[in-house]
Amino acid sequence: MAAADELAFHEFEEATNLLAETPDAATTSRSDELTPQGHVAVAMGSDGSYGAENEVEESDKTALLQEEKQQPGFWTFGYYQSFFDVDTSQVLDRIKGSLLPRPGHNFVRHHLRNRPDLYGPFWICATLAFVLAVTGNLTLVLAQQRDPSIHYSPQFHKVTVAGITIYCYAWLVPLALWGFLRWRKGVRERVGPFTFLETVCVYGYSLFVFIPTVVLWLIPVPWLQWLLGALALALSATGLVFTLWPIVREDTRLVASLLLSAVVLLHALLAMGCKFYFFQSLPPVHVAPPLQATSLPPNVLLISTLPRTMAT
Repeated sequence: MAAADELAFHEFEEATNLLAETPDAATTSRSDELTPQGHVAVAMGSDGSYGAENEVEESDKTALLQEEKQQPGFWTFGYYQSFFDVDTSQVLDRIKGSLLPRPGHNFVRHHLRNRPDLYGPFWICATLAFVLAVTGNLTLVLAQQRDPSIHYSPQFHKVTVAGITIYCYAWLVPLALWGFLRWRKGVRERVGPFTFLETVCVYGYSLFVFIPTVVLWLIPVPWLQWLLGALALALSATGLVFTLWPIVREDTRLVASLLLSAVVLLHALLAMGCKFYFFQSLPPVHVAPPLQATSLPPNVLLISTLPRTMAT
């Protein structure tokens, strides 16, 4: 058994001096759960020092930190608000990065920096759809001025077609690409895909180069239109290939080649589809039907060929 002196209460000199300076303070033990409001709790730290703090203020800080850690659900507007929290300089920098692809310069790592946004892709797709519909109608108006036989009527349905086409491409193709890379990650451990929002952001900014190209397609020179379209397609597809190459190169050579070829082919189909659908000329109307030869009896033909004197 322990000696009686060891079980006796000992008075600490530092605590006595501290209580002498603050006579209104009250000492508390570790078993006390609450301290009455207005009293100061005196506690000894692990380093042997004494400190006094207000427990009410500490509880307020703890509650505030817990509120900051709570993340809003994906069904709330607060969850998507962070994806639109970008300034003009960031959007312009990402547009510039999509227009000037360089080898070894990854768009996600150098421009997104783990902060993808939906503001730029949303407005780029909306602008491209609107410009496609407007320039498609203007092309027919200019063609009517050159050839009055062409009949023109406003085609408002092109706005709907352009919007559905562009937004479906900018969302469904990245979704399929992201899902395929996620599947390949289970097959090849070194394959690490981008997030879905990063993939959407890359595709959205890659479509910006088509906006000035579509406006320049108003020039009625076919070879120039195809040259501008090929240049825009080359810049946009090259940016996608340079961005995806660090991921797909870890896969087999066959899978990497097929995947990048599919990405370029889908991009080319989008550009060619827009060119053929929105910039086609209406067929001319009010054209007289061609004359057709009618069959006549032989005697009529014989009479018509005889001289007038003989016929009489």
